[in-house]
Amino acid sequence: MPQLRAALIAAVLVVVGATPAHAADGPAITVEQGRTQPVFSYADAIREHVYVESEIDSDGDGRLDRVRVDIIRPKESGPGLKVPAIIDESPYYDNSGRGNESERKVYDANGNLAKFPLFYDNYFVPRGYAVLDVDMIGTTKSDGCPDVGGRGDVLGGKAVIDWLNGRAPAYHADGTPAFADWSTGKAAMIGKSYDGTLANAVAATGVQGLETIVPISAISSWYRYQRSNGVIYNYNYMSYLARVVDTDPAAKCAAVRTRLDADADDRTGNYNAFWAERDYVNGTVGDVSKVRASVFAVHTVNDLNVKPDHFSTWWEALADRNVPRKIWVGQYQHVDPFDFEGRRDMWVDTLHRWFDHWLLGVGNGIMDEPRADVQVGPTSWITQRDWPAPAASTKFLRPAADGSLALSPGKNGETATFTDVRQSEDAMVADVGTAKPGRVAFTTGELPRDLRLSGTPVVDLRVALDKPTANLTALLVDFGEDTRVDWRRGQGITTLTEESCHGESTAADDACYRKVVTNVATRPLEIVARGWIDAQNRDSLTDPSPMTPGTYAQVKWKTLPQDYIFKKGHRLGLVIAGTDSTYSGEAATGAKVTVDLHKSRVQLPLVLGVGHSLTDGDIPKDTGTWHGPRQIDLPVPENHLY
Repeated sequence: MPQLRAALIAAVLVVVGATPAHAADGPAITVEQGRTQPVFSYADAIREHVYVESEIDSDGDGRLDRVRVDIIRPKESGPGLKVPAIIDESPYYDNSGRGNESERKVYDANGNLAKFPLFYDNYFVPRGYAVLDVDMIGTTKSDGCPDVGGRGDVLGGKAVIDWLNGRAPAYHADGTPAFADWSTGKAAMIGKSYDGTLANAVAATGVQGLETIVPISAISSWYRYQRSNGVIYNYNYMSYLARVVDTDPAAKCAAVRTRLDADADDRTGNYNAFWAERDYVNGTVGDVSKVRASVFAVHTVNDLNVKPDHFSTWWEALADRNVPRKIWVGQYQHVDPFDFEGRRDMWVDTLHRWFDHWLLGVGNGIMDEPRADVQVGPTSWITQRDWPAPAASTKFLRPAADGSLALSPGKNGETATFTDVRQSEDAMVADVGTAKPGRVAFTTGELPRDLRLSGTPVVDLRVALDKPTANLTALLVDFGEDTRVDWRRGQGITTLTEESCHGESTAADDACYRKVVTNVATRPLEIVARGWIDAQNRDSLTDPSPMTPGTYAQVKWKTLPQDYIFKKGHRLGLVIAGTDSTYSGEAATGAKVTVDLHKSRVQLPLVLGVGHSLTDGDIPKDTGTWHGPRQIDLPVPENHLY
């Protein structure tokens, strides 16, 4: 078997590297105005499938897992015309489906795809690309068991890139070798949620041939997906998700699911080797230092499923390494940019130019444009040089015993106390002018001008407990009536009946999708940023340090990032409480928490007008006469990955 594998790889190397992109007198990809043109027939495209052999046996059956790859490419592609590949690897093709309309794969009588979900095939195949819809290991028609972010997930996708470049074997359904003699070796990976997570993961291996990735609402660390500084969001989630995506008989991967939950160690909430394997920033299977691909990231600041610290942490690490990159930052929940209202045509065109540049070397100037597109209101977007806003400056707001929040510190010796009880965010922000035993709240006076938050707030508290630990929640709140994106309802969008079309269609696979509009709501407040920590993890995620009851310690942590405008006349609030039942499955500790206000603060990245310095006049002190809104009902966002 090893000799056969080596021989097949050698044969692929000869075939893939033997010919130029296209023969001088043969068919050619056409470029006009910096964009490839639709000169190839979608209806006549080659539709086929192969099984790529991976390096892993995730189900322990003694055979290396094979990855099902469904391919659509121009009829003219082959040794005389090599084309790049756009890959969407997913675990969802036979369960939840893909996109806003939950499209699944549909097969013809020969076992090939008659319908490829999403518009990528309809749009890009006529322009000279192959599109590959890959079944993640353990799902749909691939072998193995889902590994939920681990080696199996990662190495399956990597094997497909290796096959395109002659470094891994593949087979047709009849067992004969399959060669990618049509491939240039250059590939992109794209996808939302788990699909985009796989793109991040494969890029972090440094595999050659993966030229660019487009991760949309994607995980960069599975620890951060399920935990925040020791606070657990969901218990036994890894086995749950493995069951959701695996449509094989339950017994097949039962042992793997048991191992997932055991190794995740929900007893502690600590970071361990299991989570390091599933960390693509600083992990053991891949990490950001190995990334060769350019990155076009898309995320939304109100995504409380794949929370926005996934993109901010990944983005910062990419920036530290000067990885070529671009970003869109929206205000919806877990929504694809194809469904950002008013941006669909722009998204398709931007993605088109991005792929043309990175996969075909088209000089279209996309890397000379501002790096970041940022949504700052229901219908308002801005472009800027980078994200967070380069003009943002760090300012510190400090709570005081009178309930105020200002630039100047409170008096020495002032404290505030509350008890770590389990309660919803709704309860935490209700009646902020009234003392409650389960939280403390502080507000500024009315803002004299608009104030923009762009980046990641940091909460820095000096606290004492009467027990060894407590869960702490910090909420940054905008108190003021306004019409905002209602990301809680329908993820922030309503789907219409009218369609728009992007690409060519067949009777089995059309290029048309229903339009959307943004949901908005007028409310008296908005929770802008959230952050959680288990106090015993204040110094380390791997080695907790229980607090000595009655002794003060500094507890410092980041909230989720945001990009948000506090309007003139509104008040900025800071709420500190215990266990957040809206996003955590943990029980409260019941600890009494005493906050040393004089030595506590919140650090904010803020933007004002050009040339304007932040002063006490910009963040006035609360007069103490304002009691805030009454309790409001905020629906809990769904917490699934799709």
